[in-house]
Amino acid sequence: MIRGKNTVLGIIFLICSISLVSGCIRQSGENLTVAMSLAEKEWEVIRREVFSRFEKETGIKVRAYQIESGELATKLRALQKAGKSEIDLFAQDNMSLAPLVTQDLVWDISDHRKDIPPEVLPNLVRACTFGGKLFFMPFRPNVQITYINKEAFERYGLEKPRTWEELYRVARIFKEKEGVGRVVMKAYGGNATATQIYEFILQAGGDPYAFNDGGCIRAFSFLQRLKPYLSPESKRAKWDTVNTILARQEAYLASNWPFGVLILVEDYGLDFIDTYSGWSGPAGEKHVIGGDVFGIPANARNKGRALEFIAFTQRRDIQQILVSKLGWPSIREDAYTGVPEWQRGHFDSVKKALQKGVFRENVPWWPAYKKYIVRAFNDIVMDGADVRGTLNDYKMKLEKDKKLYQ
Repeated sequence: MIRGKNTVLGIIFLICSISLVSGCIRQSGENLTVAMSLAEKEWEVIRREVFSRFEKETGIKVRAYQIESGELATKLRALQKAGKSEIDLFAQDNMSLAPLVTQDLVWDISDHRKDIPPEVLPNLVRACTFGGKLFFMPFRPNVQITYINKEAFERYGLEKPRTWEELYRVARIFKEKEGVGRVVMKAYGGNATATQIYEFILQAGGDPYAFNDGGCIRAFSFLQRLKPYLSPESKRAKWDTVNTILARQEAYLASNWPFGVLILVEDYGLDFIDTYSGWSGPAGEKHVIGGDVFGIPANARNKGRALEFIAFTQRRDIQQILVSKLGWPSIREDAYTGVPEWQRGHFDSVKKALQKGVFRENVPWWPAYKKYIVRAFNDIVMDGADVRGTLNDYKMKLEKDKKLYQ
């Protein structure tokens, strides 16, 4: 009887030893490779506040590197073709998801929909769904808000423009008072310009992909009318340079992503910067919801660890870090409690803009659309070309190029 008892105890000890060894192996040998596109300051916070905490809690070592949104599909396709698996998890711009789905580069995670916390905003989950299947997980929603130099507005007795006509009036007054335009539009090109135009077309009641419907014509006509009063800095304005333009007071109004709040207000200490959600067009106030979502490559080796990291980032405490340290909008409404007092007004701007948010329909031919809508902007707004005729010409070119993506 004693021998049998000792045998049982020995088996229990052996099982416990194996479990302990397994845990040690997990802590020392498991890795997760993550690909993201972040600014330098964002990487600092993610590595210090998120990766380190995840590694401490799970024993999984995170290896991360930068990969631009436009390069991800090409990279995944090349790895898949070569039979290699070097990425376990990626964060991708939600405006560039369709190619990943249509080319079978991303894993269907529909079975894990139930794991999403109920506090995650439902519309963010819907944007991760294609053909009724869940291929992505919410990570970092984003929406542009409007930044103003409140001292300049007070100097000329101006209010924040809430409509297109008020925006036109403000731009005209700044130009008349100072001899140079002080309202910035993103005319640099690429996604920055294409997203801005998309938003104006929505505000005009148009379908951006129609290219030449009534709303498109109204949007381009208004922007052409606004052009003489725009800041010359518009030609170099995109997501990062807008902060410099505002900081140097080369412009007094510009739309940009919320991360600029931390740079302008916290880092630079510019207390003359104020924000609000933006203006309405003929069809109301509408904003494009951008940002990143998580996806797992179809051939990823460590799918379980990737899901574990996604669940970790969706927690309230981690979302609060992303809100307070990076100024990112949250996937959870309850993540805004506890943010510093100075941030609250700016996050109110973000939340109001998100309430007016619209997800852009994901299409595989977005690169072609972007190319031609930016060319139309340059021709019509910057160079004064005929609105209707120019839009008709570029629509024909777009329809031809769309066939290349089928």
